[in-house]
Amino acid sequence: MSERSGASRGPGPVELDGLIHAPARLLLVSNLAIVDEADFVYLSARTGLTAGNISSHMTRLEDAGYVRIEKGFAGKRPRTTYALTERGRSAFDVYRRQVDSVLRSGGASGPAR
Repeated sequence: MSERSGASRGPGPVELDGLIHAPARLLLVSNLAIVDEADFVYLSARTGLTAGNISSHMTRLEDAGYVRIEKGFAGKRPRTTYALTERGRSAFDVYRRQVDSVLRSGGASGPAR
């Protein structure tokens, strides 16, 4: 391979945060990014995800330090609230900038053809 052909390549593919990039988790994180905190009912209504989906995805996000989960009661009814941690907000901001960069470049990793 000549230097010229190597030099014409752009940077390699962007490596997006796989934890956020999964469709259900992207829905959850993007909804949490616009509020200080949200309860299960809010997230279920906004995303259409089932209780099991929300629970399993939030547990993965919590394990990564992206989400804080609090369980309590509102009166006699159980209430679970979720909030992005500082680390989660930062990771989502990086993710958004990376996606924006890919979209602005037309997804190309090199010069337009």
